[in-house]
Amino acid sequence: MGTPEFAVASLRILFKSKHKISAVVTVPDKPKGRGLKVAPSPVKKFSLENNLAILQPEKLKDEKFAGEIKSLNPDLIVVVAFRILPKEVYTIPSYGSINLHASLLPKYRGAAPINRAIINGEKETGVTTFFLRDKVDTGNIIMQNYCEISEEDDAGSLHDKLMELGALTVYSTVNLIEQSGGNPPVQNQDDTQATPAPKIFKNDCKINWNKPAEKVYNFIRGLSPNPGAYVVYKDKMIKIYKSKKINEVSGGKHGALNVIDDKIFVSCSDAMIEVLELQLEGKKRMSAAEFLRGSKGFFDN
Repeated sequence: MGTPEFAVASLRILFKSKHKISAVVTVPDKPKGRGLKVAPSPVKKFSLENNLAILQPEKLKDEKFAGEIKSLNPDLIVVVAFRILPKEVYTIPSYGSINLHASLLPKYRGAAPINRAIINGEKETGVTTFFLRDKVDTGNIIMQNYCEISEEDDAGSLHDKLMELGALTVYSTVNLIEQSGGNPPVQNQDDTQATPAPKIFKNDCKINWNKPAEKVYNFIRGLSPNPGAYVVYKDKMIKIYKSKKINEVSGGKHGALNVIDDKIFVSCSDAMIEVLELQLEGKKRMSAAEFLRGSKGFFDN
């Protein structure tokens, strides 16, 4: 069960393994893009290409959906980047249901673990497989694998690292569950060590220049490429995708902007950052130099 590209890597590795996939569950097709053309999820697209049976329930608590799952008589349900399953569904398989989460649980429980880890300046994260239970992201841990967060990583690059690491972890977890007859060794989560990773909304993405440059830098890369950190300048939204910390002491008002030699610098509370890649609303993403060439005078007071 899954929806985005993150889930496809796990589906692919299981599809290529000895394990039989009885069916794939994903969201209904939705309008996408500027033309709002109805399109399948990445998981459905892969499933169609490989002739896998597909279920697309509108409501997961629908008795019909639970009946369809029961009719498959599954040994195990594997969930990767999907919706919250009701107990009536996740308790159907004889071996239970497992989930892949993009953090080292109990740290970063919630919808945005990748973004939050980078925003908070973490140097390490990872993936966790665990058995589902009623409360989200609290089930017993089956397996964890670690991943370094480099200084250059943004949410996009870390997503790709964890996607591949997650797929390998799912594969190993399924094998372990099979070998143990559905009773692999597990570890209880320590709730006292839990940290939240709530969903990120547009209002959460506005840059606060009153913070130190390190925090602003982490904030920008933690939201890049999606949903994108932004500022509002001359009533226009500008998303900033890539920046660089400058060790020079910040001069002037926090948020003060300086253009020097086709480079854009912004003052934070202690130092400055250089804006490397940005996007003015209605325009494409581009380097600072390209932006300045195409928008002469935009940053003039």
